[in-house]
Amino acid sequence: MPDATKKRLLAEVLALWGAALAAIALTRALFPSGSHAKLVATLFFLYGPVLVLRRRGEELGSYGFTSAGLRQGIGLGLGVSAAILPLFALLFGCFYLLLPELPEWLVRLLPYRGVGGAAPRLPEGFHLWILDQFLVVALPEELFYRGYMQGRLRQLWPQGRRFMGATLGAAFWSTQALFALGHLADPRPFRLAVFFPSIIFGLLRERSGTIVPSTIFHALSNLALLVLEASFFGT
Repeated sequence: MPDATKKRLLAEVLALWGAALAAIALTRALFPSGSHAKLVATLFFLYGPVLVLRRRGEELGSYGFTSAGLRQGIGLGLGVSAAILPLFALLFGCFYLLLPELPEWLVRLLPYRGVGGAAPRLPEGFHLWILDQFLVVALPEELFYRGYMQGRLRQLWPQGRRFMGATLGAAFWSTQALFALGHLADPRPFRLAVFFPSIIFGLLRERSGTIVPSTIFHALSNLALLVLEASFFGT
């Protein structure tokens, strides 16, 4: 790929990501409740790649937004969720027990304050949260980051070490880093922790060739966290 083409490709990705981040941050500043920012993010992540790829005459299917292998993708997403989320719940329970022992400076960086009586419970309006996490959060973010961005950057940097059916190179790690940094539109340091589950999102995208399993695991991870927060902290 000629150097000029590489520069244009990288500039396109960074410009679209930067515009999305700026729009979300500005909306959050104007409307602190966060609901308007979520709407802006959803629209940007869904329609930004669509407009760019149409302008270039490319199809979304080339970037993982396809129904090909749908059954296998659903099975992979559910299987990985069944394997990982119980372990995550166990680790969250350990974190809850350790929270009173953490130094004050560290606690101030976290979204949780104090501990009470833990009891299994669902967050209020959980059925609406299911729709929200699948359609408003996971699908748009996976289309933008694992579909468009990871696919686009792979054209720029195709090399990488093979691991579990995925190519882990500059394109892979740059996508996950930008995904984490994008969450700083809500400028709280703990938001950077999304880098770690994003590695699994990216692996699922690479291994399956679609964003179906990463969307499922992404949504179920967020829902699991909501249930854990309600159960341990009543939030």
